[in-house]
Amino acid sequence: MEKEVHEQYEYARRRIKQKKILYFHFVLFLLGSLFIFIANRFFGFGASTEQNWCLWGITIWFFIFILHFIKVYITDRFMNKKWEREQIDRLVALQQKRISQLESRINEDTENKI
Repeated sequence: MEKEVHEQYEYARRRIKQKKILYFHFVLFLLGSLFIFIANRFFGFGASTEQNWCLWGITIWFFIFILHFIKVYITDRFMNKKWEREQIDRLVALQQKRISQLESRINEDTENKI
């Protein structure tokens, strides 16, 4: 019982840490995008290029943020320790079933030969 409570606490602590880092990434993305946009538009940083480089940079950064969001809220939410344990138990059960089938087949073959 105490082990289960400890696991739940550790899971909650890890999830809160992930969300905190995600929120920090979002704020950093907003401030960084604003800084890049102001540097390009008002200070002429990178004005010699034909392409609008700041939009490309912001778009790539936004894509990375979306990947981070998916990892925190979708992937890690469902594929946690409990999910891993269930998958391991399922695979072990399949292996045990296969082993017992092979053992019964071997036993049948030895009985038929005798």
